[in-house]
Amino acid sequence: MTVKEVIDGFREGAEENAERDAYADELYQEAVRIGMELNTKYHTPEALREIMGRLIGKKVDCSFRLFPPFYTDFGKNITIGKDVFINSGCHFQDQGGIEIGDGALIGHNVVLATINHDLNPDENRKNHYAPIRIGAHVWIGSNATILPGVTLGDYAVVAAGAVVTRDVPDMTVVGGVPAKVLKVKKEKEEQYETAV
Repeated sequence: MTVKEVIDGFREGAEENAERDAYADELYQEAVRIGMELNTKYHTPEALREIMGRLIGKKVDCSFRLFPPFYTDFGKNITIGKDVFINSGCHFQDQGGIEIGDGALIGHNVVLATINHDLNPDENRKNHYAPIRIGAHVWIGSNATILPGVTLGDYAVVAAGAVVTRDVPDMTVVGGVPAKVLKVKKEKEEQYETAV
């Protein structure tokens, strides 16, 4: 069993597989162990990058910066670009996949949630997964929540405390609950006026 097979099992319509589920449980526990290591004592920036690399299962660029604590319940479906900064207290629920573009800034206590639950009682709150994609040079303010399936375009800004339920175009500022467009780069204004 591979990590890729576990991630493929999170996709809509994937068949049930007991071996895959058991391996997923091991990966969840690994994320908890590495998270405890990350969050319970001081680490140099270099050590933080090494630990984060183990957590996500990929090499982290030397330009990556993180202020702990940081929380994730899986870890292996996160991809981080160059020159990314993640501030303290963030929670990444990454089974559906989280891609963070180069130069992204993620503020305190941001939640990236890639899982939703079925509302139909007959489905017993079945999980539904959808990726979050964060473009290059995006800035997400403190205490914002990004919901499953959302893409944030390049240079988008999410105001503090916003709950983002839909895609945000490039060069657009959104805020509120649910998030609405607050500002767009002038030449893009007409094109994006009703996009969000």
